[in-house]
Amino acid sequence: MLTRQAIINSNKLIASRRFANLQNVRKFTNNPSNFQPSLTFFQKERLPANTIVKFVPQQTAWVVERMGKFHRVLSPGIAFLIPVLDKITYVQSLKESAIEIPSQNAITADNVSLEMDGILYVKVNDPYKASYGVEDFKFAISQLAQTTMRSEIGSLTLDSVLKERQTLNLNINKAINEASKEWGVECLRYEIRDIHPPQNVLEAMHRQVSAERSKRAEILESEGTRQSRINIAEGEKQSVILSSEANKQEKINMARGEAESILLKAEATAEGLKKVAVAIRETPGGEQAVSLQVAQEYVKQFGNLAKESNTVVIPSNMGDMGNWMASGLSIYNSLNKQIDNEKK
Repeated sequence: MLTRQAIINSNKLIASRRFANLQNVRKFTNNPSNFQPSLTFFQKERLPANTIVKFVPQQTAWVVERMGKFHRVLSPGIAFLIPVLDKITYVQSLKESAIEIPSQNAITADNVSLEMDGILYVKVNDPYKASYGVEDFKFAISQLAQTTMRSEIGSLTLDSVLKERQTLNLNINKAINEASKEWGVECLRYEIRDIHPPQNVLEAMHRQVSAERSKRAEILESEGTRQSRINIAEGEKQSVILSSEANKQEKINMARGEAESILLKAEATAEGLKKVAVAIRETPGGEQAVSLQVAQEYVKQFGNLAKESNTVVIPSNMGDMGNWMASGLSIYNSLNKQIDNEKK
């Protein structure tokens, strides 16, 4: 009876001391709503009662001590304990658990203060080390994650932190795993949840984004104007080329037409002369008729020259009609010979 009363008094004393400590912490903290109690005290799982037969749940490991010394780790299933001698001192969950990393301040390499928080996903691989290697592995790994995150951010600039968040997560995860090997805990992944730069930095970033967008808009507009002018110049160039080609073709066609016209006229004149020569030769008295016509035309044209008031230089034998008639007859005889040769 005395022992039972002593246990009750001891429990009351412990409870009163815990309450007093809690009150002192609340008085020390300026804002009571920001008070975050110790993870070791408030999140430690309740230990099962020490009975002879125990059923260990799935994905759970129970650490048993015998007479204050580590004895064994109970796996899921049925287990038998010796009362008084055996005691379940630690219960470790083998499931993946998430640990919330509270918000904290960190300074980047370019002296920008950032407020950020994250989530840490861990899993117990060795219940023995998780129980005896550290007082409270969740609290310890949370503190380790905070210090590691501050260290990693201190080596990066603000732009690198914002752009390379995945790389930052991997580096923090690697650093935590290297430091927590002796705790029997594996850090599966670390995720930065929120990054809050100062207000002046946010305003500068917004101005930078606006300036970048304005720059891109001006570049696109100038490129459009440039391309438009190029297209217009190219169109004018093609128009000039086509116009010159058309003029060239027009002149070629006109020259060909004139050449063909001259050729046709020459052929017609030659053909007419041939026919006249044939008609003169085959007609009785044709030569005398031609001579008479030439003489008449000569007199007519010479009379026209006399009517003009202009001074005209003429050959000295211009008045010798016989010579002109003889020349005309010689031309006529030459044409007759050419016609005879073509017929032969």
